[in-house]
Amino acid sequence: MSLRAGLRIGLVGCGRWGKNILRDLVSLDCEVHVVAQDLESKSNAQENGAHEIVERLSMLEPDLDGYVVAVPTTCHREVVEQLIPRGKPVYVEKPLTSDTADAAKLVDLGRGRLFVMDKWRYHPGVNAIRDIICSARLGRLRALNLRRRQWGSAHSDVDPIWILLPHDLSIVLHLLGDIPEPLFASCLGGEGWLNALTVYLGTEVPVSIEVSSLSAQHERFLEAVFDEGTVTMRDDQPGHLLIRYITQSGQSLGELELRDVDGSLPLLLELQAFLDFLRGGEPPMSSVEEGQLIVQRVEQCRKLALVQVGAGEKSSPVEQPKQ
Repeated sequence: MSLRAGLRIGLVGCGRWGKNILRDLVSLDCEVHVVAQDLESKSNAQENGAHEIVERLSMLEPDLDGYVVAVPTTCHREVVEQLIPRGKPVYVEKPLTSDTADAAKLVDLGRGRLFVMDKWRYHPGVNAIRDIICSARLGRLRALNLRRRQWGSAHSDVDPIWILLPHDLSIVLHLLGDIPEPLFASCLGGEGWLNALTVYLGTEVPVSIEVSSLSAQHERFLEAVFDEGTVTMRDDQPGHLLIRYITQSGQSLGELELRDVDGSLPLLLELQAFLDFLRGGEPPMSSVEEGQLIVQRVEQCRKLALVQVGAGEKSSPVEQPKQ
């Protein structure tokens, strides 16, 4: 590891999201060496403080402290396979891959050194709900309901389900310690490209998730239902949890609490966790094995939804709206 005060990080990809990663790494005093191939990515790298910009991964210096991968999902496996032999930890954007066979290969290659950037596991509101679950202050957790809706998608290599659903599955993993098996799913789309999906998972703590790129309204919603109340996190009330208390008989008391939560940005928090690991601290969330589980569950949900509509991959796709 470098003896410099700031860590030396290789960032592969500096597109729409990669530029935010670069910005935050620089703010955390890292010297960032960026692999950028197209003009937009090179411009992003220059504008956000890259120490060095190269066109090919092979041109990165061999003695960097760690790597962050922010390329399209379908390129994850290829890039990670080139980085792992360098012997340093790798942090790859979610999802790990869009194929279970590829995910299994990356588990074999990267166990203990490859981690997935599931930023919602670092979200202060999600962690506040997790604290409520662990404390049992509102009794037993009875259900989780999640919605993630928007108009269009900026990704062209995979459909919106691969971009949206892993976020909510990572939240479920964080709150329950596992992701239950999907029981029922329905979808819009077909021919390998889905635009919207609703899925129900588990029986002990039932989970419902709705994701869509066909909604005229942008929404990020998480609701945890307990014996003694319901806790809601919404993107139109940032920095707060809404808690509604109920009586033993299940009747509403009309008692409402708006609880403040830390306003720290989850991307910055997850990058700080990775840097702490590079300095000898605890590994970040999520492990490559947990990333593999999310890939498996996404594929299961997709297949179950297509079976339910009874048309397999032959159903007509919905034209993808532009974002």
